[in-house]
Amino acid sequence: MIRRFLDGLYLFAGYAAGLFLIAILVLMMGLSIGREVGFNIPAGDDFASWCMAAMAFLGLAHTFKSGEMIRVGLLIDRFQGRTRWVFEVFSLVLGLGFAGFFAWHAVVMTWQSYEFNDIAGGVVAMPMWIPQLGYSGGLVILFIAMLDEFVHVVLRGQPPRYEKPPPQSDEEIVERAMASGV
Repeated sequence: MIRRFLDGLYLFAGYAAGLFLIAILVLMMGLSIGREVGFNIPAGDDFASWCMAAMAFLGLAHTFKSGEMIRVGLLIDRFQGRTRWVFEVFSLVLGLGFAGFFAWHAVVMTWQSYEFNDIAGGVVAMPMWIPQLGYSGGLVILFIAMLDEFVHVVLRGQPPRYEKPPPQSDEEIVERAMASGV
């Protein structure tokens, strides 16, 4: 039950990031077309930047769990057996520490913005804690995803779920490269 909840949380964050990407597209197109026809979206640039931050941070956990996040694989892939496991655990601990640090401070910043009623200085008087939720929420979900993976690898002794199996043929290498956009 917990596994389904966590996987659903990561998937939800990924879909939310996708929706923010669509919102950026709509806002940018509206701003571009609006200039030509004399229509202005008040604080459109502010909304686009807030959507961009939410998209970037909400997408982190899903990207990590999908094995698409840039990590130290180039180094870790050079090792086998126990040495590889030690480097994998070290990487997870380091990543977990950084994610926890940034998540904690993002949540504190968002909470302080709420407490002090911090308002955006742009055209639209938006309480700052609202757009900051995407930033802090995305970092908290990333921390949960990394903690989930840490428990899976270190405490349960399983191989990382984010690691993709090595390609079996040259064609598979080309297919993976094409799918990733490289």
